[in-house]
Amino acid sequence: MTIIDNAVYVDGVRHAEPENLEQTFETLAHHGGMAWIGLYRPTAEEMAAVATEFGLHALAVEDAISAHQRPKLERYEDNLFTVLRPARYLDATETVEFGELHIFTGKNFVVTVRHAETAGVARVRQRLESRPDLLQHGPEAVLYALLDRVVDDYGPVVGGLENDIDEIEDQLFSGDTTVSRRIYELAREVIQFQRAIHPLPDMLHQLERGFEKYDVESNLRHSLRDVEDHVERVISRADSFRDLLQNALTLDGTLTANRQNEASAEQNEQVKKISSWAAIFFAPSFVAGVYGMNFDHMPELHWVLGYPMAIGLMAATAGVMYAIFKKKGWL
Repeated sequence: MTIIDNAVYVDGVRHAEPENLEQTFETLAHHGGMAWIGLYRPTAEEMAAVATEFGLHALAVEDAISAHQRPKLERYEDNLFTVLRPARYLDATETVEFGELHIFTGKNFVVTVRHAETAGVARVRQRLESRPDLLQHGPEAVLYALLDRVVDDYGPVVGGLENDIDEIEDQLFSGDTTVSRRIYELAREVIQFQRAIHPLPDMLHQLERGFEKYDVESNLRHSLRDVEDHVERVISRADSFRDLLQNALTLDGTLTANRQNEASAEQNEQVKKISSWAAIFFAPSFVAGVYGMNFDHMPELHWVLGYPMAIGLMAATAGVMYAIFKKKGWL
């Protein structure tokens, strides 16, 4: 079974723990209160049973089964369908793991559908059960508490990403060749994080517009506005991460180009030196090669001073070329 927790609450207190969905519906019908059903990757049959009992919209049910939805809030008559993207920072791998949480809320029920391992929903349930004064406000209290939990969990993610970006700044000037890949990986995580948090302000505004119509309790209204303030701070910091990574990528490109230019300049200097010495040694070799052909009609071969002249010519040619290259700074 994919039912993680199944309870009926009356006046904010856990009244019953039905063993299956049928008993949940019966308990709710006889005793009233609010049902809170927690599902983990439910099957189509289980979702169909819940949908039939609580009148869930077919499109919302389809989204909850297939998952891979963007954060959103949709109202179907008196029912709300909310999609959130919880996230957590994994210190062991220095990566961000994203989950998906679907929440159905109505007049007397809450159905949470998870598609990833997370303890967030269980912690919210424990906290609310310790505060019957909050839980007695019904499904709105559960929805706002889940929103608050998800947004609070973004705090460690922001801290982890900030620390990773600080490490990148150190890597940039150390000549680490893996820094470009790390920047791209972080940029992808930041983009995913932004996709998870940017829709939240509009979602919260939609809830605020329903305060008067659905007579939402004043404490819950203040709670939701606190969540909204927290969301704005998280968004601001996440957006700054995007700018920092873009600047880091630009700086990495500049530093890489500078290192390549320095290497190319050093290589050019070495080529100049090698070419200079090759030219210097070529001149004596050329003179020796000419007089080494031993043709009969070469008067210099029969002169008494022919050998000293050849040696002197080779030395003079090499010396002149050395002086020229030295003046040009090639040697």
